[in-house]
Amino acid sequence: MKTNYAIRWIAGLSLALSLGSAAQAIEVGGLKFDDTVKVAGKDLKVNGAGVRVRIVVKVYALVLYLPEKKDTTAGVLDTQGPRRFSLGLLREVTGDDLGQAFMAGITANTDKAERSKFVNQLAQFGEAFVNIPQGKKGDVITVDWIPDTGTVMALNGKPIGEPMKDVNFYNAILKIWLGDKPVDSSLKPALLGKG
Repeated sequence: MKTNYAIRWIAGLSLALSLGSAAQAIEVGGLKFDDTVKVAGKDLKVNGAGVRVRIVVKVYALVLYLPEKKDTTAGVLDTQGPRRFSLGLLREVTGDDLGQAFMAGITANTDKAERSKFVNQLAQFGEAFVNIPQGKKGDVITVDWIPDTGTVMALNGKPIGEPMKDVNFYNAILKIWLGDKPVDSSLKPALLGKG
């Protein structure tokens, strides 16, 4: 009788441990992020993560999710299917400041001809940041690429702005951190899983 109880107890404990491991989290800059997310019905895993530091101030934690591991910028940009990056604020920042920083990063890593192909999406993207009057420490912005839908943004799970259709625009956003002139040189290898 005691043996039967012990076996059931061990089986229950094993089940609880296996279920608990399904929802793992990683910690980046003191914020917790899921190690797997579902976007457009597909499971995406952490490709890499890091913290954006400006001078000595930690600004945000960034996590890149992909269907499979990629360790080069070209590999990330050529990825088929959905993608996500999650940006967790590590300090208060206005949406305007964040939007300007994103635009500066896009401008530094794309040429004028490339930007001219998605000028409307740049305007939409800037407009989306207007909907974030004051970002608070711990707020999370997700930016997804969903095939047949476009670039979709959310703040703490609540959609902001309209989908932006061109995959090249999503790739231009990723180039902020993965391009030839990344805004933070330590973030590029971290997002590529090399940090």
